[in-house]
Amino acid sequence: MILREVRGHTPKFGEDCFIAENATVVGEVEMGNHCSIWFNAVVRGDVHYIRIGNKVNIQDGAVIHATFEKSPTQIGNNVSIGHNAIVHGCTIHDNVLIGMGAIVMDDCVIESNSIIAAGAVVTKNTVVPSGTVFGGMPAKKIKEVSKELLEGEINRIANNYIQYADWFKE
Repeated sequence: MILREVRGHTPKFGEDCFIAENATVVGEVEMGNHCSIWFNAVVRGDVHYIRIGNKVNIQDGAVIHATFEKSPTQIGNNVSIGHNAIVHGCTIHDNVLIGMGAIVMDDCVIESNSIIAAGAVVTKNTVVPSGTVFGGMPAKKIKEVSKELLEGEINRIANNYIQYADWFKE
């Protein structure tokens, strides 16, 4: 893994985290407990801070970044960032699934218990209300998050990634 200090800031990790050998984490990044950063993922806290809660998985090829002196990135607890997603200068609350290849742009707020569909583009300043699924380009509300989606997707994926990370710690 590439861990690097930038501008006097070194990444900080909580307990029981997995960072893949070729993941890159630099600068002002703080991560909670039971998190994972997967292969080829990049978390760049060089231009602004990135705060990541507990039980967050950042899947293969995802990019987490921010906007210089303007928009930090804040990610809550129990969040899954899908393969090749881009999360940039935004706020993601708890219990959120960002689908594969989705893009969440500057100053967006993704409220709790929400899903951003695979391939969606959430444009600058969009607020995704709690309990909704957004998809498309630009992303719009598709439907409400049902109990089945909350348990069967948001919670299932976050829990599975804790298990997957354990396989690599053996």
